[in-house]
Amino acid sequence: MNNFADRLLDAIKERGNPSCVGLDPRISNMPERIRQEALKRYGNNTGAVAEAIVKFNTVIIDAIADIVPAIKPQIAFYEKYGSYGIEAFERTIEYAKSKGLIVIEDAKRNDIGSTAQAYADGHLGEIELCDGSQISGFNVDAITVNAYLGIDGVKPFIDSCQKYGKGIFILDRTSNLSAGDLQDKIVELEDWQIDLINECLEVTGIKLGTLPQMQKIKEVNRAPNYVVMATLIHLWGKESIGEKGYSSIGAVIGATYPQEAKVLRRIMPNTLILVPGYGVQGATAKDVVHSFNDDGCGAIVNSARGIIFAYQREPYKSRYSPEEFGAAARAAALDMKNDINQALKEAGKLSW
Repeated sequence: MNNFADRLLDAIKERGNPSCVGLDPRISNMPERIRQEALKRYGNNTGAVAEAIVKFNTVIIDAIADIVPAIKPQIAFYEKYGSYGIEAFERTIEYAKSKGLIVIEDAKRNDIGSTAQAYADGHLGEIELCDGSQISGFNVDAITVNAYLGIDGVKPFIDSCQKYGKGIFILDRTSNLSAGDLQDKIVELEDWQIDLINECLEVTGIKLGTLPQMQKIKEVNRAPNYVVMATLIHLWGKESIGEKGYSSIGAVIGATYPQEAKVLRRIMPNTLILVPGYGVQGATAKDVVHSFNDDGCGAIVNSARGIIFAYQREPYKSRYSPEEFGAAARAAALDMKNDINQALKEAGKLSW
């Protein structure tokens, strides 16, 4: 099967848009009509919420399918409604794929051994039936993974990527405010990591010492934990590099930390980066540019609330009624596309 990185980069180039829409449905933020229709038809229960989610997602997908290359549903917003929510998640995936969209599941799965294998099978690969035959599980194109348990918790996902043409995005420098509790901790580097960092940064003129956490560190063999993770992601992804020079083993780097992104981008030159934090979380288009390589490739930027609930925020609130939430989402997605492309152009990185 085609390499995931190649497929995603082709989709980005086709639409001239390195952004994706996060489908994180909140029933309280949905238009009143959708909620009332589901309530009237199904009653005040989780099944009604699930139907409202599917209706809402379908309108959003229809509105943005020709603009963005991918969607990123966060499974927590679905599974909290139990079996009905999971069914809504599956129907959302199926519909998005029917519209030609790549599906990146935000699940941050993390475990070892047979449990990690079960996660990988269920989300990326195949599952076994009673008669021994196998069918696809959720069949998403990629999933986010927490690598805190080390390679034991990552390898089953990597194997699925190579077997089924899927991708993963490993958490590295996340966009949340408390990310530094663990990610900023200074740890000792191994010799191969020092060599890799020196090799990658030497030709760029960028130094590890420019990182905020390195200001008081004089030892050359120490760095923040997220730098260690970056070297591991680079190592783990070497066998999954596609024809376009990028690996299906990607990283998550929040746009809210542009200085860190600038360095991490260089340490992982072949890594696809999923970039949360744009828009509502405070990062700008100029911030996300640091996650792109000089060829203008290598990153995809996510926005969820800023797109799907655009009808509740200015400037879209003044232009669109709640009944026109799909049109508002489309306008917001186009604005995001133009905003990022303009920033890439100004940085000399626009490649389409």
